Amino acid sequence: MKSQITTLKKIAAAAPVAFAMLFSPLLWADAAGDAVTALQKSWAQIKYRSPEKQQADQFAALAEKARAATAQYPDSAPVWVWSGIVRASYAGAKGGLGALSAVKEAKTDLEHAIAIDGSVLGGAAYTSLGSLYYQVPGWPIGFGDDKKAAEYLRKGLEYGADDVDANYFYADYLFQQKDYAQALTYLQRAEAAPADPQRPLASEGRLGEIKRLEMKVQEKMR
Repeated sequence: MKSQITTLKKIAAAAPVAFAMLFSPLLWADAAGDAVTALQKSWAQIKYRSPEKQQADQFAALAEKARAATAQYPDSAPVWVWSGIVRASYAGAKGGLGALSAVKEAKTDLEHAIAIDGSVLGGAAYTSLGSLYYQVPGWPIGFGDDKKAAEYLRKGLEYGADDVDANYFYADYLFQQKDYAQALTYLQRAEAAPADPQRPLASEGRLGEIKRLEMKVQEKMR
């Protein structure tokens, strides 16, 4: 036992920098960033490449990975953001009243992210939460609220004025509100937003959604 303790002391003495790095907050931040990247890539693959009939089960499995990530990195706002996005996507794929519990969990995750730091990822937590508020049914079935949706979506735009998602979801909200001229304005901003070179599949998929919504808006404006 003494020899083992002595060996550990020698290693620590010989490599103090390595021991310090092992517990460095920067390394933990990098690890949390890797977890976020993994969730992002898996989410895009499911959403834009998997058949719709398979997406609910795949998002359910990804939600479990997201929950594990929040347990491992409880102070990482981006991890909580992506846990919320994954759960919201699972709810959307599942559909029906059975999806309400997942939607509520998504809401809780996004609120948790905001409590830590709502500015991360270009205000994605605000944008995602706003999208839930206008897509979820209102009382007594769900928590949907158009006024809160507008509030959160605009807050997302404060942090992500040039962000593709912030502009796209606000445009979609405006479309639902039948404000077609303003919806078109924000769709054009979303389309002009720079693509994320680290997330080519997600950028390509979102651009397709932008163009489809743009066609719907233009039909309404004729």
